[in-house]
Amino acid sequence: MSEFRIFETDEFLKQLEKFSHQDGKFIRQKLYTYVYPQLKTEPFHGVNIRKLKGYSPDTWRYRIGSYRLFYIIDKQEKIVFIISIDSRKNAYRKQ
Repeated sequence: MSEFRIFETDEFLKQLEKFSHQDGKFIRQKLYTYVYPQLKTEPFHGVNIRKLKGYSPDTWRYRIGSYRLFYIIDKQEKIVFIISIDSRKNAYRKQ
C-alpha cells in the first residue's frame, strides 16, 4: 500500500508560528515523531484521530496533548491536507 503525502497549508503554518517557542517546539516534535508517520500510513484510524461530524468536506482531527490538528484527506491523490491547529479551548469555537 502506498503512503499518503502530507501538505501543510499556509493557514496551518501561520497558526503554528503564533505559538510560544516552547509550545511550538513541543508541537513540531510531536508532528515529526508521531503524527506525520501515522497520517502517512493510516490517516483514517487511530487512538488520537476522530472524524468530525457535520463538516463538508469530511474533516478529521488529531489530538496532540491539549492541541487539535485538523485535516482533510484526498483519497484519489493520497494527500493529507493539514488545514489548522489550535488549542483545545479555542479549536471548536464558532467564529
